[in-house]
Amino acid sequence: MASTIAGLLAIYFVLWWIVLFVTLPFGVRSHAETEGEGPSPGTDPGAPVATLLARKALWTTLISAVIFAVALYAYRSGWLGIDRLAKLMNLPL
Repeated sequence: MASTIAGLLAIYFVLWWIVLFVTLPFGVRSHAETEGEGPSPGTDPGAPVATLLARKALWTTLISAVIFAVALYAYRSGWLGIDRLAKLMNLPL
């Protein structure tokens, strides 16, 4: 794990996008699943009614920050290092 600010930001950026793609499907309801009036003409029935992207971005940021903090603590404590991971997977160094 890179210890520079740029390296840590790059790792957080990648982690943030991974968590975003995990959280995207939660809470999305399609026109077919909602009761009431159907979709407007020309709209696919499977299209989401409301994506709630602002809420998902907030949750993504919080979840990513927690995962990143735990991983950074584990790395700095020596629990998550190349030597230890290689030993757990029975790989030669």
